Amino acid sequence: MESWYVYVLKSLKDGKLYTGISRNPGKRLGEHNRGKTKSTKYRRPFVLIYTEECVSLKQARDKEKFYKSGGGREKLKSILPGSSIGRAGGC
Repeated sequence: MESWYVYVLKSLKDGKLYTGISRNPGKRLGEHNRGKTKSTKYRRPFVLIYTEECVSLKQARDKEKFYKSGGGREKLKSILPGSSIGRAGGC
């Protein structure tokens, strides 16, 4: 069974983070950087700064939801010191 991943991107344009899920975070990063994602199109380019492997789509969705919550943003701050964490673009 193929894994799912929660990933965090950092915009090099505004420094804000975007959290999402994918089976292939590297490929998904390319899609974000080519403007294929409406919510991030105007914040390009991005770099991939964090991935977390999950055993199921449900677990990945639950983790994504958590990282987009207040407690999850605090956890990301501790994992990714110096990153700008806010609500813009899905975070």
